[in-house]
Amino acid sequence: MSFDIIIAGLGATGSAAAYHLAGRGVRVLGLDRYHPPHDLGSSHGESRVIRETSFEHPLYVPLARRAYENWRRLEAESGEPLLHVAGVLFVGPEEGAIVGGTLKSARDYGVTHELLDATELARRFPDQRRLEGAAGVFEPGGGWLDPERSVAACLRLASDRGVTLQFEEPVVRWDRDGDGIVVTTARDHYRARRLLLAAGPWMPELLGDAVGGLRVERQVQHWFAPGSTAAGALPIFIREVPEGVFYALPPAGDAWEIKVAVHHDGASTTPGTVPRSLSPAEITATRALLERYVPALAGAHRRAAVCLYTNSRDGHFVIDRHPEHAAVIVASPCSGFGFKFASAVGEILADLLQDRTPAFDLTPFRIRR
Repeated sequence: MSFDIIIAGLGATGSAAAYHLAGRGVRVLGLDRYHPPHDLGSSHGESRVIRETSFEHPLYVPLARRAYENWRRLEAESGEPLLHVAGVLFVGPEEGAIVGGTLKSARDYGVTHELLDATELARRFPDQRRLEGAAGVFEPGGGWLDPERSVAACLRLASDRGVTLQFEEPVVRWDRDGDGIVVTTARDHYRARRLLLAAGPWMPELLGDAVGGLRVERQVQHWFAPGSTAAGALPIFIREVPEGVFYALPPAGDAWEIKVAVHHDGASTTPGTVPRSLSPAEITATRALLERYVPALAGAHRRAAVCLYTNSRDGHFVIDRHPEHAAVIVASPCSGFGFKFASAVGEILADLLQDRTPAFDLTPFRIRR
């Protein structure tokens, strides 16, 4: 069977690309090895932080602003609540990666924020402890996204508008076919003029040696029962401490549970070999962080889920044409902070796949940078 565009991978990025391609007059096939939304890759966990600021680099702020617009558009078209503004608090040394980077991006782009010293932090957020030498930035426009509902909404609208979606059909390989591409799956062969590779942690095996530098990292998301109602009212926070960077999100559903995770503390892995079960030591280590810095959140450990980060060498996104096959677009946005941008990245990818010039400069995201 022939299509104009094939999308390999229908998580955050692939589903958003399918949504933006729908209704553009092209025949699109979306393939996924499972049935998204699912909990075997990177686009799950009930809540994901969204923020306009970017401690990773200020260049992401314009992309975040477009993402906010597109998430609201998706909400309006799907009738689903996806983006919840609740404020985000960043805590750490003022010159550190989290607070310092957040401040730079906020000041460079005029993002609304408050800078708080340790005294004001303690007064406003008394559940945050050990604040000596710390500063805070509060971004009132930050919040959280519902990842599963977002992916489902993109796929539903894409399907309703003519995109062919086939689940439980893993891509085995892809090859040049004249000016286009032939994709081989576990079931069939498909041809297309353009191919989007957006397979998250499965990208290394689909790319081979031609596009190196992507590493998959095991991450664990924990849910704890907060010790009090007041603790459950804490804002989303991202905190830098000597042990690393950890974050927490307030309850996203009916269960009174706080989601907690340590950012970039996992071992290298693959989707096929990653340990999905937890050791008692992993729970103990996360609880120790809460007991030391936010003791009100160190209640009973309720559950956990394994997530996979796909990291580039320098931590920035990879969005580019394949260096050996111009008909193939490579998308790995990426490195543990990409979900919030999916609604904007999907739009960019839809333009690239139709040989249109995207609204954003993709030079920083080139494969060979």
